[in-house]
Amino acid sequence: MERVSFPPLSRVAICGGTHGNEMSGVYIVREMQKQKVDQKGSVSITTVLSNPRAVDACIRYTETDLNRCFTDALLSGPITDSTPYEVRRARELNAQLGPRGSREAVDLLCDFHNTTANMGICLMLYSFDWISLHIYKYIQSKMTSAPVRAILFDTTASEPFSLESVGKHGIAIEVGPQPHGVLRADIFNMAKEAMDLSIEWLQKFNSGSAFEGGEVEGYTVVRSVDYPRDPATNDITAAIHPQLQDNDFKLLHKGDPVFQSFSGETVKHEGEDLYPLFVNECAYYEKKIAFHLTKKITVTLPSISVKAD
Repeated sequence: MERVSFPPLSRVAICGGTHGNEMSGVYIVREMQKQKVDQKGSVSITTVLSNPRAVDACIRYTETDLNRCFTDALLSGPITDSTPYEVRRARELNAQLGPRGSREAVDLLCDFHNTTANMGICLMLYSFDWISLHIYKYIQSKMTSAPVRAILFDTTASEPFSLESVGKHGIAIEVGPQPHGVLRADIFNMAKEAMDLSIEWLQKFNSGSAFEGGEVEGYTVVRSVDYPRDPATNDITAAIHPQLQDNDFKLLHKGDPVFQSFSGETVKHEGEDLYPLFVNECAYYEKKIAFHLTKKITVTLPSISVKAD
């Protein structure tokens, strides 16, 4: 592949509290604001507490999920008295950090999240954003405290809906396991290290360092699996099986146990071999998702460098 060049990436936004009970990002942002961190070398830094009302209440959201409010329709539709707070807040964030798709948008937007699932460090990326993929490759090569993986989304197949899509380049960084409303030092340290490495990469890129191409592995979602439910009441009738619990990214084969019913029966995986992600994620109960099933893919990256003046 031919080398690809990009303009300098001088403006980064660090966001936390998009979900108000995911504490690592909240305290990363608060500490940076306390220390008045707004510049690191060639990189200017904007820190944002994304959903302050939800942070104050220590809940995921007040009316609707902020991280689903960045569709074109919600960012451009009419505002009325009944418009949810999070939709209004999405407009404010898009104006502050974007507008999405414009020259004024921040060069990189990093949005920090926590998951109750055993995901380690997981970056949410758009498949052919070479900048974000190179940052992922760099973090993966440097971090030893936890496995670093990525979920890759195909923007040609679906419209972006989440906060990181406001930047020219965007990364959502999921770190876990951590219960909602709880702050764990080890998980905080992992998130901060990923942030520091992202900024370190930007500084090297801006200073003229070339980053060689290569291959990275990622995961793409094939389908989501709901809990078994009582058809009359819609209540769940089983929990994640102990052999699946905490085994995110471990390949599921046909016949492997996935659920254990409350009467003691085992429900087994059927179909092709796939990798489970976000297993038993607390926030996904309302979405009727017990876990995602994914396949592993390999993406070939071009070498990249900063564009000469």
